[in-house]
Amino acid sequence: MLVLVGLIRGYQSVISPMTGPTCKYYPSCSQYALVAIRRHGALRGVRLAVWRLLRCNPWSKGGVDDVPEAPRKHSH
Repeated sequence: MLVLVGLIRGYQSVISPMTGPTCKYYPSCSQYALVAIRRHGALRGVRLAVWRLLRCNPWSKGGVDDVPEAPRKHSH
């Protein structure tokens, strides 16, 4: 998980400033990926991030798209 976060942070620090703000969604796709991985873990977080990237296309309206909350664990 730390490797994934490091890769995304590297992208945000090095590549993203060169391209400027281009994301149709808020939060940006890279920030969405960070939150998704932290909230849901590596496997589900990456799946959510990939699904978000697939939705970011010329036909998308964009807008606010928050990461879904993690399912609550029931205590018995």
